[in-house]
Amino acid sequence: MLGKKEQQLLDALAPRAAEEGVEIVTVEVVGAKKAPTIRVYIDVEGGVSFDELSAAQGWINDLMDELDPFPGAYTLEVSSPGIDRPLRTPEHFARFAGDTAVVKTAAPLDGRSAFTGTIAGVADGAVELDVDGSRVRIPVSDIKRAHLKGAIDFSS
Repeated sequence: MLGKKEQQLLDALAPRAAEEGVEIVTVEVVGAKKAPTIRVYIDVEGGVSFDELSAAQGWINDLMDELDPFPGAYTLEVSSPGIDRPLRTPEHFARFAGDTAVVKTAAPLDGRSAFTGTIAGVADGAVELDVDGSRVRIPVSDIKRAHLKGAIDFSS
């Protein structure tokens, strides 16, 4: 699900994140190759506050300066995962069982590569989704990208 550079950055950030009590949800590298943007999505138990984002921005920036992941300039963004939270690991899917997810696969499964459904669980290396009244098993290794499908209830 992560590219080589993204996985390297995640692996470099993970030990410090654990010390700080922060989960690195995912890392994205986007934009131009000469001046990319590195997006680091973090979470903490109970949700991310502005103070936690600010503190994480500091230590993540320091680590990025040490790593110097790209020649020249890059932009660092540190953010909460938001309502459309990325799902990267089997644990992410298990934690959000019962919620709706959008899953894109690297190659078509039974003729399709995009699935939207309710997360039923994770078993034997596969995510189980209830899609259009049917249970679909998607091997985690086949998932290219996945995220929760956020919903806002305006009735309250």
